[in-house]
Amino acid sequence: MLLEALTSTAPSFPSFRRQCPTTLSCHVSFDGLNTRRNPTMKVTACSKVESSSFPLEKKRKVVEHLCLLKAKQVLSDKDEKDMLDYLYTSQYQMRGIVAVSLGRISNDNVENYTHAVFMRFQTKADVTKFYENPFYSKVLKEHVMPYCHDLVNVDYESEVEDDMLPIFRKGEEFNYGVEFVHLFAFDDSALGAPVEDALASLEKLRKEFPSLIVQSTQGSNFNLSSKEYTHAVVTRFRSSEAFEIFLGSTEYRDVWRSKFERIIRKTLPIHFSVDPVGKEVM
Repeated sequence: MLLEALTSTAPSFPSFRRQCPTTLSCHVSFDGLNTRRNPTMKVTACSKVESSSFPLEKKRKVVEHLCLLKAKQVLSDKDEKDMLDYLYTSQYQMRGIVAVSLGRISNDNVENYTHAVFMRFQTKADVTKFYENPFYSKVLKEHVMPYCHDLVNVDYESEVEDDMLPIFRKGEEFNYGVEFVHLFAFDDSALGAPVEDALASLEKLRKEFPSLIVQSTQGSNFNLSSKEYTHAVVTRFRSSEAFEIFLGSTEYRDVWRSKFERIIRKTLPIHFSVDPVGKEVM
């Protein structure tokens, strides 16, 4: 089995305490995963929340910003690097941006989005200032939209562990992995208790496997200019192997069938390999 093969190679994460190993029953059917610069790692599923790498006693609110781009077919490697570099290093030019990850989307999707940008802010006010910032407007005008013909923005408030590393997504655990962005448009009749129950079930399941997942946030989209999707979930997996195991597991499929399928109008799952591109301020 894939899980057995993974657990037989490479050393484990030193900061993770494996006190309760369990096995996910998984059927892997994902193609074209981008494993560039993803080191082999040891993955052992664990069902105890207290084994997480970060303390869970206190939480802090954060605001997550997602931008999905549709690049033109003529986009060259040089132009793509230029676009991603400017987006990544914009965090050094504007106040309020806590963390950034971005990259080329690895999977085919019905909306044909090609690139994704994730940014974290401290408050909603910081997001408002971000949209109005002249520097960001210039980046979009000169280094993004010349290469893209469409984009969608989603913003939501969530909570993370009240500690420097998880808030700023710093440290060895955040250097590499797979960013999984899942956008949802729930039926209007399901908004409220059914949606809250579905998202709570997903959150509970994710917390049971900290050896696969570094961090996950979710929330309701409050971006008034882009209401195509009502909710979003962003999950950082430790590796492409961990991503495959979790999404292919029986546990995940059961939650999806029992909680989500009947109340979803539209859904967009995309993922990209984490690979920092910006080293110098542009």
